Amino acid sequence: MKIMAEGEESATQEANEASEEAGAVVVSEAPIITGIKLFGKYDFDDVVVPDVGMVRYIDMRPINVPHTGGKYAVRQFAKARMNIVERLINGMMRTEKWTGKKLKAYRAVEESFDIIASKTKKNPLQIFIDALVNAGPREEVTRLQYGGISVPKAVDVAPSRRVDLAIRHICRGALASSHGNKRSIAEALAQEIIMTANRDMNSFSISKKDEIERVSASAR
Repeated sequence: MKIMAEGEESATQEANEASEEAGAVVVSEAPIITGIKLFGKYDFDDVVVPDVGMVRYIDMRPINVPHTGGKYAVRQFAKARMNIVERLINGMMRTEKWTGKKLKAYRAVEESFDIIASKTKKNPLQIFIDALVNAGPREEVTRLQYGGISVPKAVDVAPSRRVDLAIRHICRGALASSHGNKRSIAEALAQEIIMTANRDMNSFSISKKDEIERVSASAR
């Protein structure tokens, strides 16, 4: 919140009055809401996105309950304005077992963040962001048609797609490791996020990223 001196405040009032007399529309600044924590536990203020290219596609606006009720579902590229934790929750609803079970996925993500916080003694939001940056491939392969010939070609991955692939691989890795295992989905998701943040090769996300980049390197 800005604190203005008496001179600045009077000058601002005079400018507003002059604008109103001239017929201009005066738009007041929206108040900055602070103190909102994810799940009522984890703070957004100290979270940093280390990758400059992915910053604009990882929404970190403070939110208590990451659920917008499909607000951005039918708008093109609107998912970049959806909170990144809600995108993780939606990504968990991929298999036939989890399709449509938003509350179940919500609780699994909340519990996994609690496990991450207890194991690492750090903000689980920062661990999750580090995992996203590490899991997003920087290069992949596309197919080019030359007449009747299909030729593989290595291309750079857009930052928005890097975020999409990172979320997809983290969720797939967690669901695969919990299937047919006594480990709960929350424990599997927490382990996948921690290993990905640490660049552990046993992580599904890191191994998948390396596989994509290895194939693309051979198609340069």
